Amino acid sequence: MTGAPQAADEDMRALFGPSVAVFAALRGPEHAVEEANPAFAATIGDAPATLRSELDEVYRTGEPRTAHDVRIGELSFDFTCEPRRDAEGAVTGVRVIGVDTTQVRQAQWLMAEHRALLEQIARQAPLAEVLDGMARCIEQLAPEEVLVSVLLADADGRHLHHGAAPSLPAFYNEAIDGIATGDGVGSCGTAAHRREPVIVTDIAADPLWADFRDLAGRAGLAACWSTPILGRDGGLLGTFAMYHRAPRVPQESDLALARVFAGTAALAIERAEEARPAAAAAVVAPLALAAITMLPTIALRSARLPRQPLPRTAEDLSQVPGRLDLERATRQVARARQLLSGLLAGCQAVIAVGVLVLAADQSLWSRLLAGVLALLALLRGRLFREREQVAAAVLSVTLMLLAGAGILVVRFTGHPVVLVGVLAPALAVIALLAAVIGGLTGRRRATPRLARGLDVLETTLMLGVVPLALAVWDVYRTLMDLRA
Repeated sequence: MTGAPQAADEDMRALFGPSVAVFAALRGPEHAVEEANPAFAATIGDAPATLRSELDEVYRTGEPRTAHDVRIGELSFDFTCEPRRDAEGAVTGVRVIGVDTTQVRQAQWLMAEHRALLEQIARQAPLAEVLDGMARCIEQLAPEEVLVSVLLADADGRHLHHGAAPSLPAFYNEAIDGIATGDGVGSCGTAAHRREPVIVTDIAADPLWADFRDLAGRAGLAACWSTPILGRDGGLLGTFAMYHRAPRVPQESDLALARVFAGTAALAIERAEEARPAAAAAVVAPLALAAITMLPTIALRSARLPRQPLPRTAEDLSQVPGRLDLERATRQVARARQLLSGLLAGCQAVIAVGVLVLAADQSLWSRLLAGVLALLALLRGRLFREREQVAAAVLSVTLMLLAGAGILVVRFTGHPVVLVGVLAPALAVIALLAAVIGGLTGRRRATPRLARGLDVLETTLMLGVVPLALAVWDVYRTLMDLRA
């Protein structure tokens, strides 16, 4: 477990490496360079024009001054300017000490953007939105022009499909959508196949791009570095690629940047995949709950005997049976009861699975919907009077409560012992009481006041099902984004 955090720390150190310090001793009011360290000569070379006013002020007043975020070419510096004095204390020049803060500024911006991406993932923003924002973030961060592409692997990991590529030409994205994984299938197909980064510094000369060289030429692409996106279990989720307009060899900071954002993409993809079962459960479980209401009607219809046609002649009248076939009616009612019990058990099973899926989801709305559905499933047991039907309802709800609460306890505490030692006995007592109440309900009806109270409770909970299901589907946030 320590390997991944250590690797992440190394990537961050590569991205936010040590800053370069520059030093120069300037002479006279013209600020001629009298002495300078190699870093000053390499990055600046002469007295910075952007510091002219500060240098003049220090030389005139003899007071030190500082300047922050001074742009010199593509670099940013923080400067301290101090007076140089002779033996009599007269100002003879200015001493300049500067620190290259380019990486620091980029680090601050990168951390802010990375935090925003993680917040998007946490609030279950659509995967396409997260990946597109990540691609644009890197394209803005890179000091040289870079075009980012994210491809998503299908279920069997044999093909890659378009995920995000805001700056690549549309014809290029369409051409590589659905490419197979394997050696020689460009940088991304090869990286997906090998499960390791593939660095192509010159597409025109690399054999991995033999089948896509003309396509890359039309798109103006000359280099491609691809990193596989792997899940927690090591499975292939996709690829993260950085394209360049000219042949280019990556620096360690470039590779570290790719690894960091490939990990972020993996988190977003896995979170999106985890949300799919919850979204499906938010639809299927309420439908199964609604179906329970119709089960008594279905059973009643199946218990009816076929209606005999009305006699039209004297001969028809003579053939009408004189009494009801009680044995046949009894068999019909028994079959209806079996049908009702089977349908009820099936609906309860669907609801139970849906509740467990929703309880396991990380969304608060999913967990609230799981609790509401479990309570409604218990209340719906009032529709039935047969002992086995009531037992099926109570048992399924008890299992929902036990498993759902267990999922929440383990997720929040990480200690299954709490579930076994405390929660399970408490819920077992609740289940026993529910079974006793269910057995009594099977023999006699509730009092009118209790029945009305249960009806009001059930109606209130039912009114909350659709809004909660829409929240699980993230409909409200989507509507707010459309208004914005």
